[in-house]
Amino acid sequence: MLFILYCAITKKYLLNYYTYTHASSKEWVTFVHGAGGSSSIWYKQIRDFKKHFNVLILDLRGHGNSKPSIKDTFNPKYTFDSITEDIVEVIEHLNIEKSHFIGISLGTILIRNLAEKRPALVQSMIMGGAIIKLNIRSQILMKLGVIFKSVVPYMLLYKFFAFIIMPKKNHKKSRSLFVNEAKKLYQKEFIRWFKLTSEINPLLRFFRAKDIKIPTLYVMGAEDHLFLPSIKNIVSKHITSSLFVIENCGHVVNVEQPETFNTQTIRFITSL
Repeated sequence: MLFILYCAITKKYLLNYYTYTHASSKEWVTFVHGAGGSSSIWYKQIRDFKKHFNVLILDLRGHGNSKPSIKDTFNPKYTFDSITEDIVEVIEHLNIEKSHFIGISLGTILIRNLAEKRPALVQSMIMGGAIIKLNIRSQILMKLGVIFKSVVPYMLLYKFFAFIIMPKKNHKKSRSLFVNEAKKLYQKEFIRWFKLTSEINPLLRFFRAKDIKIPTLYVMGAEDHLFLPSIKNIVSKHITSSLFVIENCGHVVNVEQPETFNTQTIRFITSL
């Protein structure tokens, strides 16, 4: 097994990524984190997955060790298409023809968007803590965030959202991990990503309406109160989708219940 740390220069960003190559497997698994996270949130997955597959873990733009170029520092807005293209450029740079993709939270939206734009690259999708619809409560929270994002310190906003999404005592580890990662973001970077997430409704509506017919496993916590109901609904309508619910677990399933998450997701990939 060979481990490589590398940076791929995309059109505007220097994306940091890590690869773990397998001695015999030809299959790749690519991990995509969510907003405010980094590649470090997958630390409980690497050991198990590298036993079976080639593994690619990356930091999205502005997160972890992926820093924006100087000329793009003043770009006030990100789009889902541009961030998705960052991921595609790394995949193509590594000459990966096809990969299984595993995402958490907002990372699942990027994977679904990638599958829409470049379906030939996507062998399967595993969506942890997936977001497919914002309910009334979460829409109100987003609108409040838009109002206060330039007034309230961004870490105060992030801690508030983290508590709303992960409110229970057993979610504390996930909350702490995401808050600590978010501290590494500059306020300008946080605002860019917040603007992005506040504009996702039309995209999610499109994803709900279209069954892309790529094997998809949703892995959700039974306590993921904001997002689980809409996932149950979408799985009942999309024929290539299935759902595994983890008991005593909230939004960040790969951190809260890593053994169950790893077992179920590896089983899903090897069954294809």
